[in-house]
Formats: sequence, structure tokens, C-alpha cells
Amino acid sequence: MGETKTRKWDKERINEFLLNYALYIILGIMIIVVICINPKFLSVSNFIKILTQASTRGILALGVAGMIVLAGTDLSAGRILGCCAAVSASLVQSVTYASRMYPGITEDLPLILPLLASITIGVIFCMINGFGVAKLKLHAFIVSLGTQLIAFGCTCIYIDSQEGGAQAISSFNEKFIKFVNGSFPIGNFKLPYLICYFAIAAVVVWIIWNKTTLGKNMFAIGGNMEAAAVSGVNISRSIMGVYLVAGVLYGIAAFLEAGRIQSVNTGTGLNYDLDAISGCVIGGVSFAGGVGTIPGVIIGVIILQVINYSLNFLGVNPYLQYIIKGLIIILAVSIDVRKYIAKK
Repeated sequence: MGETKTRKWDKERINEFLLNYALYIILGIMIIVVICINPKFLSVSNFIKILTQASTRGILALGVAGMIVLAGTDLSAGRILGCCAAVSASLVQSVTYASRMYPGITEDLPLILPLLASITIGVIFCMINGFGVAKLKLHAFIVSLGTQLIAFGCTCIYIDSQEGGAQAISSFNEKFIKFVNGSFPIGNFKLPYLICYFAIAAVVVWIIWNKTTLGKNMFAIGGNMEAAAVSGVNISRSIMGVYLVAGVLYGIAAFLEAGRIQSVNTGTGLNYDLDAISGCVIGGVSFAGGVGTIPGVIIGVIILQVINYSLNFLGVNPYLQYIIKGLIIILAVSIDVRKYIAKK
């Protein structure tokens, strides 16, 4: 009898372990297969490239994670980033570039100005989303879907307003490029600034989530909104606060992404929101609400970027990459739902 109970308990523990870590195991196996196919993938330089590419998407994901903890989502994050990037990029074009968007700017602007412009636009769009969710009681999916289209339309109009017509915004000044793409020499390799910016953003958001009233309220609302309201939490103000933080993060991510890719067009930001959501879910942020950690988001974003980079490294067909990403998203959400059902 006791032996039967022990076996049953062991089986439950194994099932729980597989449920909690199934996605990590599957993605880990995929990475091992890539390394076996091409051992050159396993190098410090590749890992630095992966972290660099993950940095801006990681900062974006830190903002999206707050909405998911609130039991919502944000489909507009990528297009908001694109709009913010277009505006900030137009303000950092080299004054020697004849086709710059603002020929009246004859001296390089202090970088704080385009950064603040990017953050302001990100906050405005996120406040629209937050108002729809907190005040109008709309589902985050619907309001962010509408904002996604609005942001994309604004980006297209802005880029199309150039004298030469719709063309990519590029040719940035050296000060901006160095600020974004510079690096610290450490031993035999260089640590890119972008990784440092991502690390700083992660620390700040961790503090907000774990050491502030806003963070505690966010988890309370995501876990049980009715109980949070009864306990005295100002639901609307807290939701707006979470969206405000997200807007700031979107603006920072957009500013840095413009410098990273060094050319902003109407396609900038496409599917970034899906990558951010995928990274969050892979990292353990639950769509059921009230569950998530910053280290989890970081790990999820990096794992997803490892998969993206490895597929490109192996020369996998880009269209097939979309299919693989889609399967990863479905798998991640399916496992998240199973966890929720198991807890219930």
C-alpha cells in the first residue's frame, strides 16, 4: 500500500516537473540539435550577438509582461515601437545628410530630446490602451488591436511626409550610433552598450514589480480583481500606472532599436509584439494573470532569440521560421493553460 502511494507520488512529481519545464526541455533539445549540426554556433561572439539582438525586444517585453500579469495583453507594442522609432530616428539624422527629414536642424540635437520624444509617443499610445482597459472596461486584446492600426497609420503618414516621399529614415549622426552600438572592452571581447541598457531596464522593472505598491497592486489585480478592489486597491489608477511604465519602456526600446538597425521604415516593429508576448509566456508569465517574474521574462526573451538566431544561422527558409515561431507560441500558451487547469 505504502509502495503504491510512493509510486503515485513520484508519478505526480514527474508530471508536475514535465508540465512546468516541458517548453524549456523542448527548446533546449532544439538548441542542442543546432549545435550538433553546426558546432560553430556555440561561441562567445554568437552569444554576444544573440544578447545584443535580444536587448531591445527584451526591453519591449518587460513592458508587455506587465499587461499579461494584469491578465491582458498588448498587440500594439510592435507598431508603437515602430512609430516611436520613426520620430526619434528623424531627429538624430546627420546634419550633413542632404535628404534629412528636418533640414532646419543644423546642429546635432542632444540625445535626450529624441529619447524624450520617443518616450512621450510611447506613453500617449499606452495611455490610450490603459484608458480603454481601466475606464471603458474594454478587453486589452480589442483596444490594443485598434491602437496597433492607429500607430501603424501614424507611422506611414509620418514617413510618407518626407520631401522625397516614402523612404527609410537613415543616415544617423555618429554620436547617436556610438551611444547605441558602442561597447566596453572586457578581456578578449567587447560588451555592447545595448546589453547594459537591457540589464539596467530589467533591474528597474524588477524593483517596480517587487518593491513598490504599484507592483504589488498589479499582481493583486491580475490574480483576482474583485478581491483587490475589496482590499482597497485603486484598480483604475494601478492599471494606468502599469501602462505608463510600459509606454516608457516602449519609447526607450524604440529609440535604441532605431540605432541598432540604423534604418527605420514602415515595417519596423512588425511582429515585435508577438516576439515580446512569446518571450513572456516562455518565461513563465501566465495569461491567467497574477503570475510572472523578471528573470523569467529575461530567460524567455533570450531563449526565443537563440531560436531565431539559430534558424538564421542554419539558413532555414524564412517562411518556415514563421511556422516554427507560430508552433512555439501555441505550445507555450497550451502549457500555460494546462498549468492553470492543474492549479484550479
